[in-house]
Amino acid sequence: MTKPLTKSEETRGRIMTAAMELFRKRGFEETTMRDIAVAAGVALGGAYYYYESKQALVMAFYQTAQREMETELQGALTGSKDLEKRLHAMFQVKFNYFAQDRALLGALSAHTDPGHPLSPFSAQTACIRDHDVELFRQAIAGSTIRVSADLEPYLPRVLWLFQMGLILFWVYDSSPGQTRTKNLVERSVRIVLNLIRFSTLPLMGPVRKQAVELLLGVYAEQRGSRL
Repeated sequence: MTKPLTKSEETRGRIMTAAMELFRKRGFEETTMRDIAVAAGVALGGAYYYYESKQALVMAFYQTAQREMETELQGALTGSKDLEKRLHAMFQVKFNYFAQDRALLGALSAHTDPGHPLSPFSAQTACIRDHDVELFRQAIAGSTIRVSADLEPYLPRVLWLFQMGLILFWVYDSSPGQTRTKNLVERSVRIVLNLIRFSTLPLMGPVRKQAVELLLGVYAEQRGSRL
């Protein structure tokens, strides 16, 4: 049996629901904490008691999204050992979940500076980012694709960055049913996987070494933001 919500949990949930509805209707920047408090039927001080800012509400949204997608994402990993199919399934889970929040994600995409708490590269979002990277590591490890040992430690983060680029394209894709995104995913995933396969060829050793050195340098420079 599901444990009944406490009054505090019910109030917190009501504030979150009101905030998301307003973010979707009015936009993130245009919505104020007072607007959220009124819509949730709580005092402004009460809204701040549960969430210290709009940013805190968005962080809670990110965490809830990750938790609610977990089962489907794990299903994407067990459905096939083909990495191409795994990646397609993982991306589709994200697209389906965030379908009603494209406008909100578009507004939040302005915050890419690692110094901003809502940036996908910030210290505050590190746990969410690291969990996502771990899913890509699992996707690779359980697949049939062969990856060079020197590239393997970096590939999950490369795929995470690839995913972020696809999501950003999808957010602004105005084509009917986001068909341009579907075509981009189809073609780009195939290109990425071919590059991974080609990288294992003996003749590609010198090029792969340069790529690994480049990645090592980038991650070392970004250690402060935990990219």
